[in-house]
Formats: sequence, C-alpha cells, structure tokens
Amino acid sequence: MTTRTFEDLYIAGCAAWLPPAVPVPETIARRTGAVSVTVAGAEDSGPCMAARAARAALRRAGCGAADVGLLLHAALYDQGHELWGSASYVQSLALPGARPACPALEVRQVSNGGMAALELASAYLRAGTDRSAALLTAGDAYRPPGFDRWHSDPGTIYADGGAALVLSRAGGFARLRSLVTCSEPRLEGMHRGDRPFGRAGTVDLDACKRQFLRRVGRPAAVAWVASGQRRALTGAVEAVGIGLGEVDRFVLPHLGGRRLEAAYFLPFGIDPERTTWGWSRGVGHLGAGDQFAGLARLVEAKEVAPGELVLLVGVGAGFTWSAAVVEIVTVPRWVD
Repeated sequence: MTTRTFEDLYIAGCAAWLPPAVPVPETIARRTGAVSVTVAGAEDSGPCMAARAARAALRRAGCGAADVGLLLHAALYDQGHELWGSASYVQSLALPGARPACPALEVRQVSNGGMAALELASAYLRAGTDRSAALLTAGDAYRPPGFDRWHSDPGTIYADGGAALVLSRAGGFARLRSLVTCSEPRLEGMHRGDRPFGRAGTVDLDACKRQFLRRVGRPAAVAWVASGQRRALTGAVEAVGIGLGEVDRFVLPHLGGRRLEAAYFLPFGIDPERTTWGWSRGVGHLGAGDQFAGLARLVEAKEVAPGELVLLVGVGAGFTWSAAVVEIVTVPRWVD
C-alpha cells in the first residue's frame, strides 16, 4: 500500500464528454437501479471522447499545452486499433503544436486506471519536472460483439464517454490532500477465470467470477476484497487526520445500486445522498473515468463548497483500490 499526503498539488480543471443517454431496459433497471446509460455513435471512439474532455479540462484550468509535462491516458477496453498509441492520439488532439511534446503514456489498470494515473502523475510532478501540470484522460466505447454493455458484467452497466483532469503545482480549485493505492494480486483471477490466454470472444465477467470462486472459495475472496477496500478508504482519510464521517461528498465508482450498497453504503455507513449515485445511475460505468467525471459533476452542479472534503474512490480488476481526499478551495464558474 502506498500512502501519500500533499501540500503542493492541486486539481486545476476536470471535465467529461458524454454522448446521449438511452433508457435502461426494465429488467436490468430493476436489478441495478440504473435509469439510463450514455451510448456513443459509430464515429465516437474512446480516445476521441477523451480528447474532447481533455480540451474542456484544459480550458477550465487555464492551462496551455506548454504547461503540460505529462499526459496519461487510461483505458479499460479496446481503443479501436491494434498496435497503436492511443495516448499519442489524445495528445495530438488535446495538445496540438506543443514543442517539445511531453511524454504521452497509456495506463491499463481497467476501472482504476484514472486513479492509477493520478497516483503516477502526482509522483511525476513532485519529482521536479520543469512543467507545472499533468493531463490525465480516460475514454472508452463498449461495442459489440466483443463487449455487451448490458450483460458482460451483470450488476454494472458500461457507458461510453471521455473524462479528463488537470493536476497542477501552480494552483487550482481543489487541493489534493492524500492519495492511497493498494493491491491484492490473489484476486487477479476473478476477471480471468479458466479461460486460456489469447482466446477471443464476448467478455463474460460473470463466468470468470464463478470459475474463480470455485477455485478459491467465496469467503476468502470476499475477505480479500473487503480488506483492500477498507485499507484504501480509511487510509486516505486517516492520512489527513479525519474519519469517514467528516467527508462531505463521495465520488464512487459508477456501479449498480446493489453493488454500491454491498461495497460502500453498508460497510462504511455512507449515505447515498452524499455520493454521486443520483447522477451516475443516469450515466453508467465510464471505466477509468468515473472519478474525473464525478468530480466535474459536483462542481458544475454547485454541490460542493469551499472548505468541503471530497473522497474520490476507485477499484479495478487485479485488484487495486485507490482513494484520494480532495479539499475544495473555490467553486469555479466554468463557461465552456
């Protein structure tokens, strides 16, 4: 587990670019509590939507291409081409003309990819790079036949869209107070199951989970998941000397309602009204972008105030968990 506390890193801007939402089928809505999910058109790729969000985040941050010393693009699913640098594509659209161009790298930590990028960028900026900001992006489009957004992962509906965040040493609307990331590799098989390597086909995470649980047993898996989740959440708040009860708002992964209840609401006593669930149930799971998009939503809707603390929470297959305490410094009036 890594625990970092900060005094000199800020979130200068964040944004999401989401395609239109479509209603969730009634049977799936009853199981998940979701009401709609964003679905991209054929022309909208994950990297393209990430770049649109990135341009908005940079405008909101008042940050130019020359200020960005690192671009990290997080992705969960196929980015549209084989043997291709999706991060460089995002860079070409979001940071055109910057010379010399900053490093542009792809982060593959599935649903925790955005938070993993935050972990890496915070270390990069503190290491002494001469540019003051890092641009973090995420974007995915879940297309058949490889991925069935309704059934590939029962309990969660997968949404198309892009999100971005600008992390800066030069100031911003929110200060990054702490960041914790921990991992439990004994759980990696939950998303692999018994499938041989290299076999293509439609993603079926439920089948993988059942196969994994037959091998290790449900009690052990549940204990490992609960331990990692608790270490991340409690570690992040304890690092700044507070308890979970003192957090004003929670940006949780965009999971289905039952999963959120089992993983967060009940174990940690989190009131759903203090989370982004009321909004995310109309969006769906943005893969690596939930936390960036959720924080942007809180600011856009004026649902936070100066001095309030927001906990960003992420989890991804592997497993890894991340949690970050963010203190709102000011509530900007973003006009895009």
